[in-house]
Amino acid sequence: MSVIIAMLALGGLMLAAYRGYSVILFAPICALAAVLLTDPGAVAPAFSGLFMDKMVGFIKNYFPVFLLGAIFGKMVEMSGFSRSIVEAVIRVLGRDRAIPVIVIVCALLTYGGVSLFVVVFAVYPFAAEMFRQAEIPKRLMPATIALGAFTFTMDAMPGTPQIQNIIPTTFFGTTGWAAPWLGLIGSLFIAVLGVGYLEWARAKAAGEGYGTNLRNEPSTPPDIKLVHPLIALAPLLLVGVVNLVMTRMIPHWYDAIYPLDLPGMAHPVDVPVTATVAIWAVLAALASGILFIGIFAFRTITAQFAEGSKTAVAGAMLATMNTASEYGFGAIIAALPGFVMIAGALKAIPDPLLNEAITINLLSGITGSSSGGMSIALAAMADQFVASANAAGIPMEVLHRVASMAAGGMDTLPHNGAVITLLAVTGLTHREAYKNIFVMTLIKVAAPFFVIALYYATGIV
Repeated sequence: MSVIIAMLALGGLMLAAYRGYSVILFAPICALAAVLLTDPGAVAPAFSGLFMDKMVGFIKNYFPVFLLGAIFGKMVEMSGFSRSIVEAVIRVLGRDRAIPVIVIVCALLTYGGVSLFVVVFAVYPFAAEMFRQAEIPKRLMPATIALGAFTFTMDAMPGTPQIQNIIPTTFFGTTGWAAPWLGLIGSLFIAVLGVGYLEWARAKAAGEGYGTNLRNEPSTPPDIKLVHPLIALAPLLLVGVVNLVMTRMIPHWYDAIYPLDLPGMAHPVDVPVTATVAIWAVLAALASGILFIGIFAFRTITAQFAEGSKTAVAGAMLATMNTASEYGFGAIIAALPGFVMIAGALKAIPDPLLNEAITINLLSGITGSSSGGMSIALAAMADQFVASANAAGIPMEVLHRVASMAAGGMDTLPHNGAVITLLAVTGLTHREAYKNIFVMTLIKVAAPFFVIALYYATGIV
């Protein structure tokens, strides 16, 4: 019965998200309904001590990232930088290359260490301009961005700095470059199938056009004077470079714990620097990009900045609250006995690689979080995976790559925070755009099993 309760809560939230209801409202409703059916007396404590604690923790950590990301994206739009780059790309490659170009831009930013949430805000103005000029249906845009930002560069490409590629290192004693050939071939598998599907879907929708009844549509004045494409591209490159540099330099500037003790404080506060390096680096990178655009397009954006920044802030707040609510929901579900029973039952799968791939996929799907599902699975079962792999002669690098790739599979179900953020930013609903995102999910779910088959067939690592 406890398993059914957990699955009903998950199904209820996915249905609410798909039908367009607010996740901010329905995430706590579905989570607390599950607690009510499990232990009625725990409803209020679970709400305050678990749901709200995790939700507020997410907002504390990530709202500044969402805020600066939204402002950066809005300034890219208002300055005309997005139109400048799009027109240059169309001149060089033609209108037919819009989908692979957007995938490549997203992939480069994600692989450069930019948070996938920031990539959504930053790339949307470019994608909207390109899709509009190429007359590609806007409903294909979220799947295109998801393919570039949420899949192979998030967890399959060796060396990617995204958290999904870092978590396994602490359990298996590996590095982010683990199993480079499996990662590269797996990335190629995902990219080729994903772009192939999107191009097929575009061809099938020939004559449909960009769309009507559009929402949250970027608008660049038609008479704006465009800067040189290289200048327009510079803030995107600057964000990636500054993010990389700051990630490496901040640990040299601070100790692991910084004792914050200002004159007006009654007691010093120990700030954990190590845990916030990635966030500080991204904030510094986004601030650099914003400053660059402000300098090179000051006259262009001055008249629009007041209203544009209000729109960006509102979008950032909505995206943050949606994702934070989903984060709280995942914490509740992970604490239920039904979830514990599911995790325990998965231990019976004999093959260590298949066990790992299935377990992490399912737990990431249930919690709606790739990093959350993987952390729960590895915390509970990493020793078992390691022992079974050692007995079978399987290198830890293979365990790492399979775990990382599996985390980014079923996590992108309708209730996933990144999916909800992506749809909110692009102004589309689940009903309009999720079908194509789900195809990316299916490809990503298949990828770790493809890599496992490849390893067993060739022994390549």
